[in-house]
Amino acid sequence: ALAFGGSNPSATAATEEWNTGLPVGAWSTGGSLNTARNNLGGTGTQTAGLAVGGESPSGNHADTELYNGASWTEVNNLNTAKALLGAAGTQTASLVFGGQGPGSFTATTENWNGTNWTEVADLNTARRLMGDAGTNTSALSIAGYHNGPPVARAEVESWNGSSWTEIADLNTARYALAGAGTNNTSAMAIGGISPVANPTDQKAHTEIWNGTNWTEVNDLNVATQQLAATGTTSATLAFGGETPAAAAVAKTEIWNGTNWTEVNDLATARNVLAGSGTTTAALAFGGGAVTAATEEWNEPFGATQEFDLS
Repeated sequence: ALAFGGSNPSATAATEEWNTGLPVGAWSTGGSLNTARNNLGGTGTQTAGLAVGGESPSGNHADTELYNGASWTEVNNLNTAKALLGAAGTQTASLVFGGQGPGSFTATTENWNGTNWTEVADLNTARRLMGDAGTNTSALSIAGYHNGPPVARAEVESWNGSSWTEIADLNTARYALAGAGTNNTSAMAIGGISPVANPTDQKAHTEIWNGTNWTEVNDLNVATQQLAATGTTSATLAFGGETPAAAAVAKTEIWNGTNWTEVNDLATARNVLAGSGTTTAALAFGGGAVTAATEEWNEPFGATQEFDLS
């Protein structure tokens, strides 16, 4: 609600906040990827995005594409084609790690300098379908699964720019989750599936990492796996994925640091997609039954609007 001043001579100019409670953001169509794929990695922003790896019926991909806010451009490939990988960073400085390589899980890590990919130090444990967060010098590989059948793991590894170190486990083991966060000391683990592959095992769990411990916080409104997310521990956008009731969903939720709120859906339901950007300007690309489609999320005024009541 809003409170208005009136004729009190002692009143001063004031700015108050009014929260409409409405889904003010919306998704719109962006430029399509050159190579349709799912289970790919994504980093960057809405106007400077990066799509890397993934798979299609033809197999794993090494393709890397850059987005300029309107269209995607193919650039130099990964050294090793892989899908179900983790990715963190920006369009000119990114890290990709783990995933499904040629015929097996992989621990390989590659660093992108804006022109080429270079192999760097491996993860301690080969894994795929993990959450991811951070930059190419300060990243997290969150949970996932490894070594045999799809049984969820809780292990987390931290990247310091030159090597991976195992740190504190998640409270709830899972894979096919989403990650978000700015670096290896500030991140979120969202949704996923646990403990084994089962249509009813989707999780709504959200955990926050403070550099020392993982803390369970308020759940997603809808339990979801194979979703994408982007943002920080105080402002995250989570979208797409798969729920117990459907093969793929268009659900979008915003985290405000305390709670998740359902907002406007993607135009097309899809799982195993990638994303980048912020809660006010994001990208969703690839995924589903092998698509090249890109959608852009824009929230021009934010969820909270300010008014000068002077």
